[in-house]
Amino acid sequence: MSGLERRYHRLLRAYPADYRRARGAEIVGTYLDLAGPERRWPSPADAADLLRGGLRQRLRAAGAADLIPGVRLAAVLAFFTATALAAVWSVLELHPPRAEWGVPSAGPFVSLGIGVWAAWLLAAVVHAVAPGRWTRRAVALALLFTLAVVPVAALAGLPRPPLLVLLPQIGLGLVALGLPARLPARLRAAPLLAVGAAGLAGVNLLPRNDIVGHYGSYYYGWTAEQILPGTAVVLLVVVLLLGTGLALRADQRGGWALLVLLTPVGLLSLHILAGAADGLLNGAPRPGWSALTATAVVVGLAGPALLPLTIALRKRRRGPSPVATGDRCPTCGRTAERTP
Repeated sequence: MSGLERRYHRLLRAYPADYRRARGAEIVGTYLDLAGPERRWPSPADAADLLRGGLRQRLRAAGAADLIPGVRLAAVLAFFTATALAAVWSVLELHPPRAEWGVPSAGPFVSLGIGVWAAWLLAAVVHAVAPGRWTRRAVALALLFTLAVVPVAALAGLPRPPLLVLLPQIGLGLVALGLPARLPARLRAAPLLAVGAAGLAGVNLLPRNDIVGHYGSYYYGWTAEQILPGTAVVLLVVVLLLGTGLALRADQRGGWALLVLLTPVGLLSLHILAGAADGLLNGAPRPGWSALTATAVVVGLAGPALLPLTIALRKRRRGPSPVATGDRCPTCGRTAERTP
C-alpha cells in the first residue's frame, strides 16, 4: 500500500465503519485513479470532500439527513437578525449623549461599537453582491471585530457596547457562518432591506433624554432591554412558522434550525431569563451580574448540547440499518437520480 493510499484510508475514517467496509475500497480507488502520478498527499479539496461525505453519511445513518440543510436555514435567519440589529445599534451610535450628562463617549459616536456595527453592515453588502465564501469571510471579520472591541476598549479607556448587546451578536454570527453558497437574488438582497427597515425603526428607539442605561456607562442598556427580547420573540416565531410549514411536507429542516437557533434566542432573552432566575432565587427585581453571567453560561452550554443529544436519540430510535449498495455516490452516499 502506497503512502498516498494510506493517507486516503485515514481520511476515510470520517465515514461509519459499516460504510467503510462496504464502499471503502471503491472510494479510495476512485481518488487514486484521479490523483496525479507525482501526488504524495491528498489535495485539500479531496480531504474536504471526504470529510464532508463522511459527515453526511454519519448524519444519514443517524436519521439526521436534514441537519445540514437545517443549519443553512438557521444561518440565513441568524444573518438577517444580526445585520438588522447592527443597523439599529448604528443609529444609536450616531446619537451620543449630551455633554451635560457627563457620560463618556468615543468622539462623535456613543462608543467604539460603531466599528463593530459597520463591519456587520459591510457583511450585508457583501452578501448581496458576492454570496458564499466572501460572505462567510465578511461574517468572520465582523465576528472578530465584535470579540476584539472588549479588550480594545479596555486598553483605550473608551466605552463599548455592553456584553448584553455583544453576546447575542456573537451567537448569531457563529450560526451565520453556515450561510449557503447559493441563494436566490431576492434572499441575497433581503439583509439590505432588513438593514434599511431596522435603521428607520432605530430612530424611534432612541432613549429619552432622562434615561441613562442600566448597563455600561451610557444609554445602550435601555434600548437593549426594549429591543432584544422582542427580537428573540420574532426570530422564534419565524423559525416555528417555517418549521411547521416544512414539516407538513415531511421536511425536518425547520426542527433542526430551531435547535441551532436556541442559543442565540436565549442570548437575546438573557436579561429576561436572568431576571426570572434571580427573582426565584433571591427575590431581586432586576438581575445582578452574577445571575446574568450564570444564565449566559447555561444558555451557551445547553443549546449546543441539545444538538448531539437529539442526533443520538434519533439514531437510537432508528436502530442499525443495512448499508445500501444501490446507485449511490461513493463520496457522499446520495442516491443517484435516474432518468427515464
